Amino acid sequence: MNCCEVRAEAQGPPTHDRDRPALGRPQGYAEPSRASSRLSRLTCPRASICTLVLVVAALACAAVLDRHQAIGADVAAGLHREVVATGIPRPIQLAFDARGALVVLSHGRGGDAAGEIYRFNPDLALPVDLTRAPRVVIPFADGTRKTVLGSLAIDPPNGDLFLGEENGNRIYRLGADHRLQPAVVGLNHLVGGSALAFDRQGRLVFLDYASPETHLRSETPLPPSLSWLTDESYRGPLLFRIDPGEERPLPRRADLLTPMLPRRGSGLARQEPVWRLIGVAPMQGDLVVLSVVGEVFRLSPDGELRLITRLPGGHYHRPNLTAAPDGTVYVCGGFHIRQIFRISPAGSVSVAASELGDPGGIALDNTGALYVAETALHRIIRIPGR
Repeated sequence: MNCCEVRAEAQGPPTHDRDRPALGRPQGYAEPSRASSRLSRLTCPRASICTLVLVVAALACAAVLDRHQAIGADVAAGLHREVVATGIPRPIQLAFDARGALVVLSHGRGGDAAGEIYRFNPDLALPVDLTRAPRVVIPFADGTRKTVLGSLAIDPPNGDLFLGEENGNRIYRLGADHRLQPAVVGLNHLVGGSALAFDRQGRLVFLDYASPETHLRSETPLPPSLSWLTDESYRGPLLFRIDPGEERPLPRRADLLTPMLPRRGSGLARQEPVWRLIGVAPMQGDLVVLSVVGEVFRLSPDGELRLITRLPGGHYHRPNLTAAPDGTVYVCGGFHIRQIFRISPAGSVSVAASELGDPGGIALDNTGALYVAETALHRIIRIPGR
């Protein structure tokens, strides 16, 4: 996917239809199979009347509920949840831009593009129906590279979007001119979720993984500058950092960069290998990183990893994390776990939300409200802070 133009598609202004309930599933959602019930096989008039009464009663109960409430998601005591946007096909990543608009990376409804970008103001009358909202469609690359985009970060100074290939080798920059340009190439294995982020100094940090197998899958052979990794038989995470504002041409070659983690001469390559790191986010002056087995570390500027806590066991697939100014960390466990964990500054773990519809990206606004992309339900929900 070299430098190419993406297309902006306008489908009409977003609607804010308060008469349209936020409940239910958008068109295209696969209904779960249902076992046949005894009641459905009854054919007598009395059974039909009973069924009709039950349906009317259920509709009456639904009518008295707040139509903004996010039915299906359980949240911790003292919190509530609400739907802020519907009609986004398969949203997977969220980020706020400098103006307070929520930027959404979507896989799209038709599966015929690498990604789609939506942008809306969450302060509008809610819920916002984005079914006909304008969006930016990023086409698949020409040739055989058909990777989809699975990670998102926004450059604070200029608002450029940085998008990472899921299970790929490249990171792209999408500017205001709607031109997609490779920003980083030469990675071994870039995962989705929170695989990239901007730190507090406006530098892009991103995760990779080194092993003999990933070196064979990389776009180019390992250069001499990183040969010490193979010489020491290093198998483990790599964390890189670049400054996109530097007067240097793009794309930057990750295979020629010196990683923040591990540092050469640190002896990490001769220690017990660290599990694969699959998420990174800025936290105060440091970084917080998540491993594939649920270990949460704090990474200091000098490259020292300090364990904060361990999350409950499970399969963390495409997880996302974000940190509040006070040091509280939120971790979305991903599709298999379907929970959001809250880690206090002291390291205690609690469940902030559960029973989510394939949760993806999460983002915090200036008030401390947490926004969650529910991929399976094609919507964005909000959990206001206490």
